[in-house]
Amino acid sequence: MPSLTIRNIDEALKRQLRLRAAHHGHSVEEEIRQMLRSMAAANPADGPSHSAGPTARSPSPAATSRSATATSPSSGKQVLLIIGGGIAAYKSLDLIRRLRERGFAVRCILTAAAQHFVTPFSVGALCGQRAFTDLFDPMSEFDVGHIRLARDSDIVIVAPATADLMAKMAHGLADDLASAVLLATDKPILLAPAMNRFMWEHRATRHNFAQLMADGVSVVGPNEGEMAESGEHGIGRMAEPLEIVAAMESAFARNAATGPLAGKRIIVTSGPTHEPIDPVRFIANRSSGKQGHAIAEAAAAAGADVILVSGPVHLPDPPGVKTTKIETAREMLTAVEAALPADAAIFAAAVGDWRTADTARQKIKKIAGGTPQLALVENPDVLASVARAKSKRPKLVVGFAAETEHVVENAQKKLASKGCDWIMANDVSSESGVMGGDQNAVHLVSHSGVESWPPQSKDEVARHLIARIAAALAGEK
Repeated sequence: MPSLTIRNIDEALKRQLRLRAAHHGHSVEEEIRQMLRSMAAANPADGPSHSAGPTARSPSPAATSRSATATSPSSGKQVLLIIGGGIAAYKSLDLIRRLRERGFAVRCILTAAAQHFVTPFSVGALCGQRAFTDLFDPMSEFDVGHIRLARDSDIVIVAPATADLMAKMAHGLADDLASAVLLATDKPILLAPAMNRFMWEHRATRHNFAQLMADGVSVVGPNEGEMAESGEHGIGRMAEPLEIVAAMESAFARNAATGPLAGKRIIVTSGPTHEPIDPVRFIANRSSGKQGHAIAEAAAAAGADVILVSGPVHLPDPPGVKTTKIETAREMLTAVEAALPADAAIFAAAVGDWRTADTARQKIKKIAGGTPQLALVENPDVLASVARAKSKRPKLVVGFAAETEHVVENAQKKLASKGCDWIMANDVSSESGVMGGDQNAVHLVSHSGVESWPPQSKDEVARHLIARIAAALAGEK
C-alpha cells in the first residue's frame, strides 16, 4: 500500500487520531489504515451499502477476531524496544516474542547499526507493525513522531544497550531516532547492556554507566560468559530475554509499590573482591554473595529503589535491582560513592583487606628454588569511608562482620571503629557452613545492645533485616 499523506486536519481531530493510535499500539498512519480496512470490510467493492437490509455485508467473525487480537493487547501495557547495534541484537527477536505472548504491545526502533544484524522486516513481522528507523521519516514526523514514541509507551527497553547508546544517553546527545526518543521520554528506562568485555571495563563506559545509574535508569545484566569474538570470555553478554522480561515486570511493580520501603533508595554490596597479582592470579575470599543478593532482592520486594554493587559471583542479578559489577575493592568504593545519596547502605560484601603494591603486567613465572615476594598494601575501607562521610552519609549504615572466633566481641569493636549504625555478625568458620552455604546465624549488634537471631535461611535473614531497616527509617524503635 502506498504511503498516506493527509492534509488540512484540524488539531482536535489530529489529537483524537493520536489518542486512538496510542490506545491500539499503532502509529497514526497505521491507525488510519486500520480504519480504512474496517470501512472497506463494511462496504465491499461490489458497491456501497446504504441500508441495513439483506444486501449489506459485515466483517466475518474471523476477521473481527483477528482485528481484536491485533489491536487489543491483554495487558494494556505498551513497550518501546530500542534495538542497538551489536551481535546480541538477534536476542531482541526472541524478546519481542516473549513480550507479546504475555500480552504486551511492542513498538521497535532500530538504530542504523542494528539493521546490520536484524532487519526492520523481521522486527516488524514479530511486532505486528512497522519498525521505526529514521528520525526524519516523512510518514511519521508529520505529527512529531519521535515525541509520540517517547511519550506513548509505558516503558522503554534498550536491548542491546551498546557502549555508544549508553554514552549518548549519559551526555544527552540526540542525533538519531533512538537517542532523540531516549532524551524526550518521561517513562521508565530499562537497559540491557551488551558489549565486548574491554569496552564494558573501559573507564569511559564505567563513568557513563555510573551517571545513568545516578539518573535513575534501571539495568539488567550484563552477564558473564563467552563473547562473540573467538576465545573471549568475561562480563558483557546481554541478559537473556526472560531475564529482561522479569526485570521489566519488577520495574512496573516497583513503580506501583506500596511496600514499607517505597520511595527509599537502598545500596547493597555483595560477594567477594578479586585483587589481581598478575594477569592470571588474584587474591580473593570464599564469599558466594548469596546473603548480599538475598538482601537486595528483599529490599526490592519491599518497594525500594535498590542499587546492588556486586563482586564476582556465580549468581543471577536479582530482578528489579540495578546491579553494578566490579572486581576490586577500589572499584567497589567508586561504585558505592557514585550511587549516593541513599536512605540506607548495607555492606554485606567480603571486601579484600589487602592488594599487591604492584600488579605484574605479565604472568609471574615459577623459578626453581625461589618464591616470589609479594608486597601488600591496604585497600580502602568501603564501610568506614561511607559511615564516616561528612556529606551524603545514609541515615542508616549497616556493616557485616564475618568472624571465626569471639564473634560478638569482634563485631562490637568493629561497630566502634567503623562508625556505622549496625553490624550483622556471623560465624564463618568452616564448621558453620555459612561461607558459600544457604543458612546463616547472625547477631544484630548496635549501640543499644546485641540481638541474636536463630539459625535460618539467608533469604529469611534478608527479609528480617529489611523489615528492621524499614521500621528504623520510619522512626520506629
